[in-house]
Formats: sequence, structure tokens, C-alpha cells
Amino acid sequence: MLSTPEVKSELVRFQVQRTGERVAEVATVLRLAGGLHTISGRIALEAELHTPQIVQRVRKDLAELYGVRSDAKQLPPSSTRPGAPQFLVRVIDGETLARQLGLLDQRRRQIRGLPNRLTTGAQPELAAIWRGAFLARGTLTAPGRSSSLEIVCPSNEVAMALVGAASRLGIEAKSREIRGQNKVIIRDGEAIGAMLGAMGAVKARESWDELRRARETRATANRLVNFDDANLRRSAQASVAACARVERALEILGDDIPEHLRYAGELRLKHREASLDDLGARAEPVLTKDAVAGRIRRLLAMADKEAAAKGIPGTEANLPEELDSM
Repeated sequence: MLSTPEVKSELVRFQVQRTGERVAEVATVLRLAGGLHTISGRIALEAELHTPQIVQRVRKDLAELYGVRSDAKQLPPSSTRPGAPQFLVRVIDGETLARQLGLLDQRRRQIRGLPNRLTTGAQPELAAIWRGAFLARGTLTAPGRSSSLEIVCPSNEVAMALVGAASRLGIEAKSREIRGQNKVIIRDGEAIGAMLGAMGAVKARESWDELRRARETRATANRLVNFDDANLRRSAQASVAACARVERALEILGDDIPEHLRYAGELRLKHREASLDDLGARAEPVLTKDAVAGRIRRLLAMADKEAAAKGIPGTEANLPEELDSM
């Protein structure tokens, strides 16, 4: 079963060569996973991350792209809940870096969304934004009734920026506020596969598509089984109703029945589960299903006419009360 850690493990090994893509990814990671704090009058940039591999990737990008040294430490177990980030990356004197990344505005305030120059970039940069977002705060729910790819965002503006980036990649994503959290959600199975591929999780996409196809095959098989069951129930109801009406018709008409109609009625009662085709094949001489149906129809009509003349219940009087619930 494909899991979030497996996807992140593949993404963190994805090799990015172009500087613009690396910048887009690391800036998004830091925006979604952290924030700016003032420590001793200096602006520090912090990010809480899930795995040592993601920590290593972020620190490497900061060092190689900006020449910035960052500190990393493991958060104490008492301060984390299951599934929460386990590690902290911090740049103590981070104002210059924050400005270079576009995370700080001219008034030394953290931007509300994502840097505009990233969200208006080319498709590789847009894919890098989503890769960074997933590494920072992404989860994947395997194909099923509630399958989804979700990103938890620090603000509605970040969520809308991710929705826009996905749209420019040709993938539909929606922004939702759920239990006080801003989330970007992709629910369509095909769209999730496309986003996994765009982010660089090629193996995860292959696994996802296989799981999705298997689920769709099972769902189709279940629908066919249910369809067959419904047909069998309808056939059983029709057979019960037909036999009940024929029995009542023979009772109403007694000896005053044309022989060919009596024969058709008795044939129906003798082979209750048989189709009209089967009844015709069993007749002597062989009859078509239309001939059998026509004779039974005339038998019932004759009996209902006779019952009306006598003022007694017709052929439907014998129908079981529980027929509709079968």
C-alpha cells in the first residue's frame, strides 16, 4: 500500500539541476514548514521537518545556493505528537536569506502567501513548489473511497497560491478550511497520479495508478455482481407473480378453458423457474417464447374478465403480500 513516507522518500532523492527549481522548492519548504522569529533583535528563520533526509536536503540547498550555514536538532519527544515534525532547522541571522527567498517584504514582515516570482515561473518551478509543499506538509491517502493528496498550509493565501500553481500545471486542486486548518486537496485519482508524476515521484505514480486501476476493476466487478443480483431478484419476483396469477386463473375458469391456454398455464406451473424460452422448448410441439407469453396473457385476461362478471377477485388476488420486498 502506497504511503506518505514512501512518496517523501522518493521525492527527497529527486535530483534537481536547475537553480530556479531548487530555489522554488526550498523557499516553499521553509514557508510551509516554518516561519520568521525575532531572537535577540535578529530575524531567525526556522522550519520543522519530518525526516533527517529532508533536513539534509534543505541544509544542502541553503549552503550551496546561498552560502548559508544552518543548525539542525531533533525536537524533544515530549513536544511532538505522532505524525508531527521531529526536527528543527534554524538560520539564526536569517533576514538576508529571507529577503533573497522572497519570504520577507520591505517592511520586514513575513509574506502572506508564496513569493510571486515563484508562482509565476515556468512549469518546472511550479512542480518544484508542489514538491517542496509535499515534503513540508503533504499527505497521501491511498486509493479508496476517500483517496486524496493534501497539503496543510499556514494561511489561505499560501493555499490559493498552491491552487494556482496546480492549475498552471493542468491539475485541479481545491482550497478548503477544515477544522481551522487551510488545506489544498486533490481528490480525483487521475489528477493525484498526474501531480505525483509532476513532482518527480515516478515510482509512486506507477504504484498509485496500479492501485487505482485495481480498485476500479473491483468496483466494476461489484457493480456487475449487484446488477446480476438485481436481475435475479426481478426474475424471481416475475416468476412468483406469474405463477400466482396462473393458479388463480385456472381456479376461476375451472373446466371452461380452451385446451391450448390450459396447457400453457400448466406448463408455467410445472416449470416455475424456467424462462419463456425454456417453456417454449419444453412444450410439445415446441413453441416460441412469444407464443407461450401470448397464451398465458390470454389465459389471465380471460380469467380476469370472468372474475369481473362474477364479482369475485381476479388473478392478482393470489399475489403474495411480501412480493415487493423480495
